[in-house]
Amino acid sequence: MPPRIEAYSFGRMRVDGREYSRDLIILPTEIQPNWWRKEGHSLCVEDLEYVMKYNEQNPLEVLVIGTGYMGCMRVPSEVVRAIEERGIKVIVTDTRRAVDLYNQYASSGKRTAGAFHLTC
Repeated sequence: MPPRIEAYSFGRMRVDGREYSRDLIILPTEIQPNWWRKEGHSLCVEDLEYVMKYNEQNPLEVLVIGTGYMGCMRVPSEVVRAIEERGIKVIVTDTRRAVDLYNQYASSGKRTAGAFHLTC
């Protein structure tokens, strides 16, 4: 069973009973805490390198990107394009909405990953 996000509020997320207070990546079989990006509020392809490597061995169907509570993290179109070229559907929205979408896709049986900015 994939990880399930139980709660989210500004700067905090609970996944399968564990609390996180830093950005994180959720994959179908693991969680990468303390996700750090090259530029804090602008996503680049390199920031998703772990997701791409995971995808090579365990193909993903969906990547939900949470851009923060207020949606402040930018996700350039070239980043979305680079992910989609690997056959992964990309959804970009504020983290409040992204949590619900991630849970919906993951519980539907789709191989879903999430990359979540927890603040701003």
